[in-house]
Amino acid sequence: MSVRKPVWTIHAAGDRSLVVVFHDDDPAEANRHASLLARDLQRDMPAGVHAIVPGMVSVALHYAPERVLEAAEAATDNAWVSPYKLLVEQLELRIVQPRHAQAVRPREVVIPVCYGGEYGPDLEEVAERCQMSPEEVIRLHTQYPVSVFMLGFSPGHSYIGRFSESLSVGRRSSPRTSVAPGSIGLANRQSVIYSMPLPAGWHLIGRTPLTLFDAKRSAPSLLLAGDQVRFVTIEAEEFLQIASEQGDRA
Repeated sequence: MSVRKPVWTIHAAGDRSLVVVFHDDDPAEANRHASLLARDLQRDMPAGVHAIVPGMVSVALHYAPERVLEAAEAATDNAWVSPYKLLVEQLELRIVQPRHAQAVRPREVVIPVCYGGEYGPDLEEVAERCQMSPEEVIRLHTQYPVSVFMLGFSPGHSYIGRFSESLSVGRRSSPRTSVAPGSIGLANRQSVIYSMPLPAGWHLIGRTPLTLFDAKRSAPSLLLAGDQVRFVTIEAEEFLQIASEQGDRA
């Protein structure tokens, strides 16, 4: 897939962080640029930067100003400039020429889903509103890999898309106060996977038995921004089997 040249702006966010925002008429294209930059920086963080936080179309960097200056002074005899300007110069070079362009290709994660019934109580309603059968909704939801745009709202909570225009149903008029972890929500050609019991305003079409977030794991979040997700259909018996295996590993 070809990616258009990035267009971006960089903004200070206090004296210890900055945000790179990508601009494109297609939000998915802007997200691709943000994901590429975030993964490239996570593999090789600039001196003084201690956290990279990817968003839907942005990347935030949190840094220690004194460490940025120390690294700059060690590398050059140029006159002192602000830590912010030093990082902006480095970032603009990294956006144009990523150091790890080949190494940051997205990984694909398979997410098994039991659709409909008690696991997806809104599937029938979604099908009716989209003027198709429940089977067709499932087919479109599992048709091809889709991107993890970002994590947010809660730890490990992923925003995923985009699906066929046929799945353009909006959110529920009445949100639920709490849904089970692993629930798959659908709205506006996107899905979310609820990582823990949470309020939910998206239509629930299925549930995965996988544990999306576990603070005890070396990598707590199963999904990361920039990943590719491939949803696959499973039956209730397989759901229970996988859920049991997940519990055994806890």
